[in-house]
Amino acid sequence: MISKAADYLFLTLAAAPFVYYVLVLYSSWLFFRRSKDGTWKNLDFTPPVSNLKPVRGLDPEAYENFASYCRQDYPDYELIFCVGDENDASVPLLQKLMREFPQRQIRILYGSGRNAINDKVAKLVRMVNEARNEVLVINDSDVRVEPDYLRTVVAPLRNPKVGGVTCLYVSTQDKTFTQHLQSIGMYSDFYPGVLVARQLDGVKFTLGPTIVTTRSHLAGFGGYEAIENKPADDLLVGRLIAEQGFEVEMLPYAVQTVPDYDSPRTLFTKRLRWMTVMRHMRPWGHVGLAFTQAFPWSLAVALTHPPTIGLAYLGPYLAFRVAMTLLIGVWGLQQKGLWKSMPLIVVWDATAFVIWLLTFGRSSIRWRNVDYRIQEGMLVPATPSPARGPSPSKPVREGS
Repeated sequence: MISKAADYLFLTLAAAPFVYYVLVLYSSWLFFRRSKDGTWKNLDFTPPVSNLKPVRGLDPEAYENFASYCRQDYPDYELIFCVGDENDASVPLLQKLMREFPQRQIRILYGSGRNAINDKVAKLVRMVNEARNEVLVINDSDVRVEPDYLRTVVAPLRNPKVGGVTCLYVSTQDKTFTQHLQSIGMYSDFYPGVLVARQLDGVKFTLGPTIVTTRSHLAGFGGYEAIENKPADDLLVGRLIAEQGFEVEMLPYAVQTVPDYDSPRTLFTKRLRWMTVMRHMRPWGHVGLAFTQAFPWSLAVALTHPPTIGLAYLGPYLAFRVAMTLLIGVWGLQQKGLWKSMPLIVVWDATAFVIWLLTFGRSSIRWRNVDYRIQEGMLVPATPSPARGPSPSKPVREGS
């Protein structure tokens, strides 16, 4: 009797992720439906903007990324880049940018003037202080945008209830196994979680490729100075704006990022770091991820029960995962040829489950070849940091 009851309980728990998958489909459909009817667009609100870009080294196709911001259909904006020093590998490209787009207001700042663990955020402190305009658009150095970008992402600030804006991102072009795996993970795993969170609790986060807000809203939580020694600064900006009572808007609009994952190990390491940070920021939510992963549950059912029962779980698992990925990646984000990567969903799910298990009991992360401990939400170097040498010529993305 007890064993049968335990088995029923196990089968019930194993079916829990399917409820989550239904919620993913519903939340995704609601979100991307707006992109089809165009009701979210209101592009005639164009206050002066300061676009802030912290830079460290060179990303792949860096010049084209930077140049896309100089081709904006926007009446009044400035571009501010902040690098470590004059020896940074990006400086010649930034100087070329200034020569080839003389009509644009472009400034290069050297050094943050601060001593912070999160150098990207330290640079943002200086850029915010030196920005000429109230409205700020902040994005990573690997992001490439279309000419309507600034008009699109700034428009929601017309509503005084909106304090922050963010949007999704897609890869410019996936060429390697690792890059295809990363993209399939975004469409099938990361974005589903983001869209469900939006549906259930509202948007209380921002994503690094696009953060739009104002100097006043940043000052409301102490500015970037308040988070320069914390991990997940991108997420925190949205959370701290929402805590002031403002809405954070996530648009059904995507920018492009140039992939730079050169090996599965690189992708695994970054994912492990991010998930470890999330476990410390949202410990109970992290535990709850157990009920969003049908792969290990369905596999366990298949290995411990008759084939008919195993297929009753594995079949819906595969069907749901493909449907979620197609809905978000193809219908929502209009990614062509995604069906070719569908077999990678199982690879990603297996990898994500292993990474999730590894995060428990883990309090350290490796970031830019330095080991840190996470203590009370702060980053603490595991060992004394060596003296900094010249800025690297190898691509090292700010915030990566």
